[in-house]
Amino acid sequence: MELQYFKAKNYRNIRECNIPFTRGVNLLLGENAQGKTNVTEGIYLFSRGKSHRGASDKEMTRFGEDGFMIEIGYEKSDGEHTLSYTYYKGDRRRLRDGIRLGRVTEMLGNFRSVLFCPDHLTLIKGGPEERRRFLDVGISGAHDGYIKYYSSYKNALEQRNALLKRASRGDAVDREELYAWSHYLAEYASYIYMYRKEYCENIAKYAIPYLKEIKEEELTIRFLSDIHEERVTDGTREEIVSLYDEIFTSSLQRECAFGSTLFGPMRDDIAIDLGGKEARYFASQGQQRSIVLALKHAEGEVCREITGESPVYLLDDVLSELDETRQRFLLEESRACQVIITSCTTPKGLPSKTNIIEVSKGEYRVSSCR
Repeated sequence: MELQYFKAKNYRNIRECNIPFTRGVNLLLGENAQGKTNVTEGIYLFSRGKSHRGASDKEMTRFGEDGFMIEIGYEKSDGEHTLSYTYYKGDRRRLRDGIRLGRVTEMLGNFRSVLFCPDHLTLIKGGPEERRRFLDVGISGAHDGYIKYYSSYKNALEQRNALLKRASRGDAVDREELYAWSHYLAEYASYIYMYRKEYCENIAKYAIPYLKEIKEEELTIRFLSDIHEERVTDGTREEIVSLYDEIFTSSLQRECAFGSTLFGPMRDDIAIDLGGKEARYFASQGQQRSIVLALKHAEGEVCREITGESPVYLLDDVLSELDETRQRFLLEESRACQVIITSCTTPKGLPSKTNIIEVSKGEYRVSSCR
């Protein structure tokens, strides 16, 4: 996978741009608040389908304008392609190779990238929802079908919770309908469980040796779920469905009183230990950064293994968070793929032929290819 260009018009602080990218390392260089992160946000939108900063389309529109357009050109194993996204006065238009796409899910899985930004440091110290998001983003980037099962699970959860809420108020609820939605929930939860568990195992396969190369302690990564490992015998989907059915049935009385589903994939987590101790409590800040670096590297490697295409790595303002040793290691590891880095200063150890793009007030100029 190789990004060839990023175009934008009236997007964030960008009036208009057409930024060329090359193989290897590309550096967006400039002071803070000049438009570096706006580029990585726009590129990553085509992988995730929405802004990773939680911004609405209106918030991404340049001040005083009625809408914006962003577009990327990229090359993969089957040839060159384009993706574009236009928002104008509430209307959204998504195009792939000039053909209009309907739902946002149709855009996913075309252009694959891995984002690493300072917010991802909460993967270690943050709550379980941060680690679940890491799983879901990574899995949906590697498996085109995951989002379908996840959406179906969310819908079944919403329907079941509506019945449970009525039951908690003392309203009459059709028990057969409640059992039916509980089984639907178990069906879709089983897919999520199996995707997440396998993905966790694959992540560990790449993250553990990567961290060893940085000379850190032994890393262990385990998937945590309401389905305890000792209950699983053959690990088939039918068995997982049965175990979730049992969980939802046994908890039904409590959930009717509470008015909401209390168990299932929304409680999943990842246990991350360093040297046999829980990383969120005992790892230093430097060690936490190394672990996140290993996880993001693994995300890209798993994507490559499953899809056969190396994703584009977007490193947004993370070099300043790493010491010189970790910076150098990251840049060395980046030689085999396309990387887009944002930074306020020129990092040490940049490889030869780095494409340097100077950024100032939403304008972009290729200054050198050193």
